[in-house]
Amino acid sequence: MSVKMSTSSPEAVKKLLENMQADLRSLSMECKKKFPPVKEWLVEMMLLTTNTIVHDEVLSKAIVLCFRLHFTKDNITNNTAAATVRQVVTVVFERMVAEDEKFKGLTEEPPAVQGNSNRRSVSTLRPSAKDAYMLFQDLCQLVNADAPYWLVGMTEMTRTFGLELLESVLNDFPEVFLQHQEFSFLLKERVCPLVIKLFSPNIKFRQGCGSSASSPAPVEKPYFPICMRLLRVVSVLIKHFYSLLVTECEIFLSLLVKFLDGEKPQWLRAVAVESVHRLCVQPHLLRSFCQSYDMKQHSTKVFRDIVNALGSFIQSLFILPSAGNTSSTSTPAGGSVSASQGSAQGGPGAAGAGGGLITQAAFEYRGTWIPLMNVSVQGSAKATYLEMLDKVEPPSIPEGYAMSVAFSALLDLVRGITSLIERELSKQEQEAAMREEAEPVSPPQRARCPQDPMAHEVWEEMVNACWCGLLAALSLLLDASTDEAATENILKAELSMASLCGRLGLVTPRDAFITAICKASLPPHYALTILSSNTANLSNKVYSIQGQSVQMVSPSSESHQQVVAVGQPLTAQPQGTVMLTAKNIQCMRTLLNLAHCHGGYLGTSWQLVLATLQHLVWILGLKPSVGGVLKPGRAVEGPSTVLTTAVMTDLPVISNILSRLFESSQYLDDVSLHHLINALCSLSMEAMEMAYGNNKEPSLFAVAKLLETGLVNMDRIEILWRPLTAHLLEVCQHPNARMREWGAEAITSLIKAGLSFKHDPPLSQNQRLQLLLLNPLKELSNVLHADIRQKQLECVLQILQNQGDTLGPGWPLVLGVIGAIRNDQGESLIRTAFQCLQLVVTDFLPTMPCMCLQIVVDVAGSFGLQNQELNISLTSIGLLWNISDYFFQRGEAITEELEREEAVLLRQAQDKGEPLHRPFHPAPPFDCLWLCLYAKLGELCVDPRPAVRKSAGQTMFSTIAAHGTLLQPPTWNIVVWKVLFHLLDCVRKSSTTADKEKIESGGGNILIHHSRDTAEKQWAETWVLTLAGVARIFNTRRYLLQQLGDFFKAWEVLLDHIQSAALSKNNEVSLAALKSFQEILQLVTPIKDTDKLDALAMDVPPVLMESLQVSGPGRPLVRSDSLAERLAQRYGAQPSLPPPGEELDDSALWWSAWNTWYRIGTECTRPPSGGTDKLVFVPSQPFLTALIQIFPALYQHIAGGFSMEDLKKLGVILHGAVSVPISSDSSPFILPSYTEAVLTSLQEAVLTALDVLQKAICVGSENLQVMYPAIFEQLLLFVEFSCKPPQYGKMETKHVANAKYNQVSLCPAEWVALNYVPFAEQSLEVVVDLYHKTACHKAVINEKVLQNIIKTLRIPLGLKYACPAESTWKLAVSSLLKVLSIGLPVARQQASSGKFDTMWPELANAFEDFLFTKSTPPDNLSIQEFQRNEAVDVQVVQLISTEILPFANFIPKEFVGRIMSMLNKGSIHSQSSSFTEAEMDIRMREEFSKVCFETLLQFSFSNKVSTPQEGYISRMALSVLLQRAQDVLRRYVEDQRLSGRCPLPRQQVTEIIFVLKAISTLMDSLKKTQPENVDGNVWVQVIALYPTLVECITCSSPEVSSALKDALGPFKDFMQPPVSKVQNGES
Repeated sequence: MSVKMSTSSPEAVKKLLENMQADLRSLSMECKKKFPPVKEWLVEMMLLTTNTIVHDEVLSKAIVLCFRLHFTKDNITNNTAAATVRQVVTVVFERMVAEDEKFKGLTEEPPAVQGNSNRRSVSTLRPSAKDAYMLFQDLCQLVNADAPYWLVGMTEMTRTFGLELLESVLNDFPEVFLQHQEFSFLLKERVCPLVIKLFSPNIKFRQGCGSSASSPAPVEKPYFPICMRLLRVVSVLIKHFYSLLVTECEIFLSLLVKFLDGEKPQWLRAVAVESVHRLCVQPHLLRSFCQSYDMKQHSTKVFRDIVNALGSFIQSLFILPSAGNTSSTSTPAGGSVSASQGSAQGGPGAAGAGGGLITQAAFEYRGTWIPLMNVSVQGSAKATYLEMLDKVEPPSIPEGYAMSVAFSALLDLVRGITSLIERELSKQEQEAAMREEAEPVSPPQRARCPQDPMAHEVWEEMVNACWCGLLAALSLLLDASTDEAATENILKAELSMASLCGRLGLVTPRDAFITAICKASLPPHYALTILSSNTANLSNKVYSIQGQSVQMVSPSSESHQQVVAVGQPLTAQPQGTVMLTAKNIQCMRTLLNLAHCHGGYLGTSWQLVLATLQHLVWILGLKPSVGGVLKPGRAVEGPSTVLTTAVMTDLPVISNILSRLFESSQYLDDVSLHHLINALCSLSMEAMEMAYGNNKEPSLFAVAKLLETGLVNMDRIEILWRPLTAHLLEVCQHPNARMREWGAEAITSLIKAGLSFKHDPPLSQNQRLQLLLLNPLKELSNVLHADIRQKQLECVLQILQNQGDTLGPGWPLVLGVIGAIRNDQGESLIRTAFQCLQLVVTDFLPTMPCMCLQIVVDVAGSFGLQNQELNISLTSIGLLWNISDYFFQRGEAITEELEREEAVLLRQAQDKGEPLHRPFHPAPPFDCLWLCLYAKLGELCVDPRPAVRKSAGQTMFSTIAAHGTLLQPPTWNIVVWKVLFHLLDCVRKSSTTADKEKIESGGGNILIHHSRDTAEKQWAETWVLTLAGVARIFNTRRYLLQQLGDFFKAWEVLLDHIQSAALSKNNEVSLAALKSFQEILQLVTPIKDTDKLDALAMDVPPVLMESLQVSGPGRPLVRSDSLAERLAQRYGAQPSLPPPGEELDDSALWWSAWNTWYRIGTECTRPPSGGTDKLVFVPSQPFLTALIQIFPALYQHIAGGFSMEDLKKLGVILHGAVSVPISSDSSPFILPSYTEAVLTSLQEAVLTALDVLQKAICVGSENLQVMYPAIFEQLLLFVEFSCKPPQYGKMETKHVANAKYNQVSLCPAEWVALNYVPFAEQSLEVVVDLYHKTACHKAVINEKVLQNIIKTLRIPLGLKYACPAESTWKLAVSSLLKVLSIGLPVARQQASSGKFDTMWPELANAFEDFLFTKSTPPDNLSIQEFQRNEAVDVQVVQLISTEILPFANFIPKEFVGRIMSMLNKGSIHSQSSSFTEAEMDIRMREEFSKVCFETLLQFSFSNKVSTPQEGYISRMALSVLLQRAQDVLRRYVEDQRLSGRCPLPRQQVTEIIFVLKAISTLMDSLKKTQPENVDGNVWVQVIALYPTLVECITCSSPEVSSALKDALGPFKDFMQPPVSKVQNGES
């Protein structure tokens, strides 16, 4: 039958078929007769397989025939027929496939959806397809025990065979069902319900009933052949038609899961596990489950259930050993367990020795031992029981088989999922990378995000669904495993799951898997908080998922493993030892492998991994060495760590892997690297926590590894530097010394490595990085522990030696570190730091940026200020001098560089819109450098230690003197205000508050001189030095300073300082202040430039003039000029000289100085207000002298405007100064010896001051002369001191009076008043001298100077013998005579003006007080002396007779009257009452009386009565005289009568004799005088005398009698006044 026929006409075909049928019939008849039935089958088979023409009914009949043959009783036929049936079924479907291929190209209308109403109507199918459809449909009917539709005539059929046929069709021709809707329909409508129906006995069945039944009828018991075939069908359905039968598969899978239940028969569970295993090797299928069920909202979580069921299944094998292996303990295998345990514990050689024994792989958990068989090749599910198609009875399952299959299934599941997802992830990443290359500027966030978010969700869901179950099962297996290979597989599975979760970013599952590995690495029950806390939410928690319960099993501790190491646990409290087994070490290696290969995905789990490694390393006793590498350490804590030889060989390998692990961190991406660093940091924090409060060896794992990680990632150090160093800095502050030491070691090693690493770009071009690297070095300065600072400074020293030249912008940080010294750090640290500084100053100043020079100054200053080591302080001041020298030599270069920097900074500041922040800002940058230097020295000048202050002060003033010329004039402003005055303020404040306690010794054996033995005295020295230094600068740089705008203000401030120093209660300071005052006053108005050059003999530039006078360290300064000039040109400033001819007006300065002088004077001479307080401060004589000596110099400058007001002020001060007493202990040095009347230097100075003034007035203008009276007034005050020494407040002073009371040595008072006599007398001489010159001046006349002189002289004149010194009154008299000889003519001239009216009474008083003094002459006065004194009295009377009385008409009457009565008094009663009788005649002052009387009489009856005035005087004189005589006589008579016989006192007798003589003299005069010259009154008085005289006759004294006779005699001439004369007189 050729194929061509099929192409001929339908008629031919029909004919052919009829022929064939006829042939067949006849053939079959023959066969029946001759052959057995087999032949028939063969023929039919041939026909069917070689042509495509047999269809429909013919075909169905043929198939029915085959089926019948199959069910004959003949075994051979039976089997052959079965094969034929299978072949025929296959052929039918193959034909359909071929038919489909043929029509493939043609388009066809989509077939209408088949309803199930008319099963036969399959009109849309082609012939072969229709046959296949009918055949399949009937197979389903038959298996379901229903009548067939097409295979008419079928009578019997077994379900097992039917199911096998169904399975083969479904398995071999899946595309048929997938491409044709009709077939899909059959699957849904027929096959699935059939399967579900047949499964029912298995579902309902619970173990315990009998399970063998051979009946083909469906019974309510599980029947192994059917059940097994059903599962095979299900496997095929799921594998091929899952997409069509989603809902149905859900049911199948749920059933499958139920079959794993512990209550099901053992064989059923075994078959079910095999089925599950088949699913597990198809990851794509698993993924579909997950998508279709687990990800749908209201659907069963099928995928999760499968995994959980597997897990529970494995657990159930351990926990509930089923009936199948209850006997396991008694089997020979059980024996082999103990044997294997024995060999394992006997060490590696035991097995070899036993020879026959081989350790069998097995699991063992809590006494349950399950052997492990090799059931299938990895990745394929080779089933055993699913293939037992010939078995009718359920087979017996060997022990361990189910476990082994489940174990394989688990591993395959993991392997499948992970490889599937990782493959796709890698593909995505590659695509992303290619896209990146294609469009390089893609937004960065797309780099890592997957292209298909849907896919990611599926993967995540898969992992989320399965991880709990997997982890539970794997952990249990890991714990139970006794075989190294099995353990390795489990660990691999856990590792790959952990890695996958990491890649997908699923943190919880990732951490859970890692925790499992970590726990397995550590000894059982090892207390590691991070693991227990992490798994608290996982362990002992039941995941109940739709009836499946998965228990997280905690590891058991009775694991029979080989112990390979014993060590100490890493805990805060010491505990016993712990043991490590070989399995622990194996897990540890897995952990290392995980970290090494999958470090990038670990993220936060680094913490778990590293914590575990840290503990293992600790137990194994590895310790860090150089660079952070861990080496097996010597047993630090005794014999706690015991290692077997097996581990000893492993240790270097582990140590190596550990190091490689951290080396490989250089391949991690930045984020992962950060995770690693964070984990190490938190580990380290825990180690720190643990090391608190005990001296146990701390765990240094984390610190060592941080160091190692840092060192290998040097090329991208920036990203990890901050967290890394921040943590190490904390470690450095730890109280545990070993921990600290490693922290410092790590940080300094990293810094040194970072600086020497060849970065790209190099550090010199990457300032930011360099500063970043150096920053932690600076931060170490905040650590208080000395050992850390020592390490830090050693590191600095190394950096300076190695990278010093290239530090560049890192200098500020390095200098900051050197300068971060504190007084509490101890000498050795400060010394180390100072070494660094010395190295910097000697070697690196030229290489560092000039901006850093200021920092160098600050740092050097801070070494000066530290108080631990005096020598370092002094040396650092020397360094500052060296630095200033360097500035000086490199001035121009520094200036240029600083200005460039400044410009940049200014621009930046302007861009930000804020001002430039720099100390001393507006000054040029180079000047600022100097200012910083000066400011630093200024700080040192107020250091608490005197030696430092002294050294700093000298250095500061020397540098300003030597290099000050380099500063721009405006900068001087800052020097004056911010440096010098600021310093003065501080010194003044410290001095005034310094302690007055005595300092016993200056440390060590240094003795302190008494002038420096209190802090106050030491500060006084500083004050003196500072003030002198500033004053000297004002003196030498006056020119420069005067050009500054506020020189006057500065001058005032300086004066204020001088004033406060002068008024300080310290003699040294106050005297020095005045010296400084003198220094700044000696300034002459600056000479012009040309004069200046002439003035200098030597040929040096003018700039050097002042520096030559200043001593100071340093080099000769001849270059200074050129540099200063160049700098001046740079800033466009002229050299500081005024234009020729223009003098600077500085009177304001002098007046300010005058005011200061006045304030000092007023304050220091103001007497203390309190009572007699011993603590009163009294200024010293040298001080007062110096103060007064300043005045003449000062007056030169202010003479022009010196006013009366000022003169008064001066007077107050001069008076005050002279009044100050001196202390008794210094008096012997100051007071002149009493024999010589000498002035003290202070008194001389006072007189000199007045002299200067007086001379100035003399040559000055008219209006100056009004000051004369004031000068007189002042001098006269001093004159009064001769009699009334001045009082100084209420102080009690001992007056040292005349030489004869020389009692200084006995003086009990604190204070001695000076001997003012010489001073007063000197003043008096000056007065006389001055009056001589100025008597005629208007002012002198107007201001009644003469009167004042007389008034003043009246005091000593009146005291006479009572004067402190005899010379005083004598000088007073002679002075009075001199003054009057000049003054009286003037007074007479001015009589009419009345300006002298008040003088006359004063003069009268003076005469009277002197001539009739109340004081008695001293007893020891010699006769000669008395006569000399009398001569003086006579001189006075003569002056009256020559200078006053002749001019009586110009003189007030009262005055003349008083003179007369005085003469009268003198002429009558002039003897002193103290004389002895013997001396009487001499002491009577007879000479004086006589002169008085003569004068009196001379002027009484002067013949030339030129004026009525004169007559009046004489009349008055006579009247007085007569009155006097009358009185004496009357008193004498009275006394005579009373005394009776007793003679009267000699004195009175003398007096009466004198009176009687005077009367006789008067009578003679009256006789001689013309009668008209005598006043009538006189006559009356004379006559009135007569009776009195008569009464005296009774006297008993002969002398009196003779005198009386002489007096009475003359009366005879006047007894009878001539009448005529009287008449004449009347007419």
